[in-house]
Amino acid sequence: MIDNAYDVTIIGGGPVGMYAAFYASLQKLKVKIIDALPELGGQLEAIYPEKYIYDIPGFSKIKAEEVVLNLKEQMNSVKENIDIVLNEEVEYLRRRDDDNILEICTDNACHYTKTVLITAGKGAFQPRTLGLPNEKHFFNIHYFINDMKQFKNKKVILFGGGDSAVDWANMLNDIAKEVTIVHRREEFRAHAHSVSQMNHSDVKVLTPYVVEALEGDSGVVRRVLIKKRNSEEIKTIDVDDVIVLYGFLSSLGPIETWDLELENRSLLVDSNKQTNILGVYAAGDACIYPGKVKMITCGFGEVTIAINSIHKYLYPRKSTVRR
Repeated sequence: MIDNAYDVTIIGGGPVGMYAAFYASLQKLKVKIIDALPELGGQLEAIYPEKYIYDIPGFSKIKAEEVVLNLKEQMNSVKENIDIVLNEEVEYLRRRDDDNILEICTDNACHYTKTVLITAGKGAFQPRTLGLPNEKHFFNIHYFINDMKQFKNKKVILFGGGDSAVDWANMLNDIAKEVTIVHRREEFRAHAHSVSQMNHSDVKVLTPYVVEALEGDSGVVRRVLIKKRNSEEIKTIDVDDVIVLYGFLSSLGPIETWDLELENRSLLVDSNKQTNILGVYAAGDACIYPGKVKMITCGFGEVTIAINSIHKYLYPRKSTVRR
């Protein structure tokens, strides 16, 4: 038996993983977080720290970076049981034959644990692009926003139809000189309240249009041509910046080769959030089960269930801590 094995190792240091570490430490479990990024917070910290989040209980809205900061403070209240490993990408997981301990090896070291909780979201991610051949030649095309001030008094065109696109259109409306949002469908796939706010603002809404071409010079997009679907109508829009919010292509990477049962490229879990491998659990966007709803709030609830299940698995005669 390895003496320094952790009770639970959490793969993924986003908001769900951070709350899992806090709650596990609250239950007096010895916890380790492993994440490939240099900072905790996942996409909230790395991609859109200034974006407002609207589905955190107790807040009508709160910036992503504030959510991360609050979670860090919460973790610090029980930090004696939590170790954090950053800048390490997990490569494989195996169970040791001699002592039943799980071995997690990264690109830098091997870690030993009694259980694993995967909260890696959809894993490594890269933005979806407009798909135009000259797109990569322009440096004023943005696929995420970490500083709204860069768009002050600019003419901004934004592509996308989901919550992120609509939320950013609303937030930039008071900062940019002009905001145009382009979506290929008539209807937006965003919260009705946010869509209504946008429709009653100065944001120029163009639907159903698709991008046709980018024109510019010296690495700067100056004009965007968009085409109305099922029509020959072309509009030319003068711009200072282009924002593309089509979401991200993501992959669980090596996790997908660990003999874990997958459904729609997510880890299938039972009501205890356990995967098909004993001692390996998943929560947040990494997992799927009947009735799954992909929201940060739901992820917090899922890791609460997972950690209680892990506690019972490890210490069946002990009660979980109430606070």
